[in-house]
Amino acid sequence: MNVANQVKVKSNSSSYKDPRIIAEVAVFTALSTALSMIVLWHMPQGGSVTLASMVPLLWLALRRGPKVGIFAGGVYGFVQLAILPEVYYPTQLLLDYPLAFGCIGLAGFFKTRPMLGTTVAVTGRFVMHMISGAIFFAEYAPAGMNPWVYSSIYNGSYLLVELVISCAVFFCLQTGNVLKRHSHAGEM
Repeated sequence: MNVANQVKVKSNSSSYKDPRIIAEVAVFTALSTALSMIVLWHMPQGGSVTLASMVPLLWLALRRGPKVGIFAGGVYGFVQLAILPEVYYPTQLLLDYPLAFGCIGLAGFFKTRPMLGTTVAVTGRFVMHMISGAIFFAEYAPAGMNPWVYSSIYNGSYLLVELVISCAVFFCLQTGNVLKRHSHAGEM
């Protein structure tokens, strides 16, 4: 047998075009969607605190990197749009769904530091929702209050809780070495 026949082609474990990655995106998106249905607290004009609904997508981003994470977050954003649509303007749709949830994939830039990755990802999501709120929902701000301040307080009130929940889950996963054992499960 010659050397050429012995060369094994390695699958690209960070490409969203790999069938195994597509399957992971589907499973992790489904997990996040199921967890998003367990609402602990719902805000009056949209947004809610859920039972760690971002954790599966954050974990996928940490496992597979930002390219796959951002892709999966965008897919999840469109799933959320289909389930609970609150759309008033085309640009608002982009900010509140694929861009905001796509930011969850930013955690992939911090594979070895899940708490930092989670914080960056949730901060990115916060920024997208804050921009949308200040531009498209300024009429909800109390009289005399700057819409940017109002949007920051409104969106921060539930996303900060989501951040704490997500970090607590990752702390438990990290303490139990679950993240290390499953950081690249299924890769060749």
